[in-house]
Amino acid sequence: MKCKIGLRRPLLIALCASLLACASVTPTTLAHMSVAKLTHVSRLILRARCLKNSTGWDAGEIWTFTAYEPTEVWKGSAPPRVSVRLLGGRIGNLTSNVSGVPRFRAGEDVVLFLTPTTLGDFSVVSWVQGTFRIHHDQRSGEDTVAQDSASFETFDPFTRKFAASGIHDLSLQELRSQVAAALRQESGAQK
Repeated sequence: MKCKIGLRRPLLIALCASLLACASVTPTTLAHMSVAKLTHVSRLILRARCLKNSTGWDAGEIWTFTAYEPTEVWKGSAPPRVSVRLLGGRIGNLTSNVSGVPRFRAGEDVVLFLTPTTLGDFSVVSWVQGTFRIHHDQRSGEDTVAQDSASFETFDPFTRKFAASGIHDLSLQELRSQVAAALRQESGAQK
C-alpha cells in the first residue's frame, strides 16, 4: 500500500501544478470594433512603412518593438520614427505567442490605429483590429487594405457571437474616407 501512495503523490502534485498553470492562462477575446470606434479611441492613425523589429524583456514579459516611418498621418501628430510595442516575441530559445497580437515584417506598408503607452511609445489599438495591411495591385495600380482581424474571430456584443468580421479588399481610399468621416463626426460632437 505504501508503494501505491508513494506513486500517487507525485502524480497528484503534477496534476495540481498542471491545473494551476491552466487556470492562469486566459484566452484572448477582442470585442468587435468598427472603423469609427477604432478612430475614436486612437490617438494616432497613420500609414507607415515597417523599418525593423527587435525583442526585449520588460516587467518579466517578452515584448516586440517595431519601428515605423510614417508616410501619412490621418489623426494626431507623429514623430519621424514611431515605435510600437506589442506583447510576445522570441528571445533566444524562448517564444511568447499571444493570440490576436499582430507581427510585422520590415518593408511592409500598413495603416495602424495607435494609442500611446505610459513608456513613451505606442501600442496598436485592439491589436489585430487596429492593423490594416496594404496591398498594391500591379495591374490596376490601386492600393487595398485587409484588416488582420479578417481571419481572427472577434466577439460581437449585439449578436453575442464570435465571427471573423474584419475588413478585406477595401480600397485604401475608402478606408481613408471612413476615418475622415469618423473624425468629422467626432469634431461635430465636441462642439
